[in-house]
Amino acid sequence: MKVSNVPFKGTAEQETELRKRIAEHKGEKGSLMPIMQAAQEIYGYLPYQVQKIISDETGIPMEKIYGVATFYAQFSMSPKGQYEVSVCLGTACYVKGAGEVLEEVKKELGIDDGECTPDGKFSLDTCRCVGACGLAPVMIVGGDVYGKITPDQVADILKKYA
Repeated sequence: MKVSNVPFKGTAEQETELRKRIAEHKGEKGSLMPIMQAAQEIYGYLPYQVQKIISDETGIPMEKIYGVATFYAQFSMSPKGQYEVSVCLGTACYVKGAGEVLEEVKKELGIDDGECTPDGKFSLDTCRCVGACGLAPVMIVGGDVYGKITPDQVADILKKYA
């Protein structure tokens, strides 16, 4: 199991809320999805520690919980950073160099797709299309859209948010 490089900072209040939500669904057929959705709503992601609570409370094996968490795109194993960075890998962006832009973002931040920097400042996720094909390739940082970018522009863009 891949563990996030960001230390888990769950609170007692979050754990209490999670246990309450688990109790509401415990024993119901098909309860795992709503429990995991509630957990992600509470914590923002599904770290090992949260999956362990779900397993302990429901008796569902960790392997099954992990399998569901990694199968469905709605679940995240890493927290989201203060600034969410997204590189569009849709056809227009990819053809115009988004793959190289993504590699530069990974290098600059020292993280891979789906991860968060250890300081919690940035998280990185790719996407398939942001609907700005005329601006390809496109990168979004904290909701700000940057179009027609090249790998050599990545460092300067990210410095604006550091």
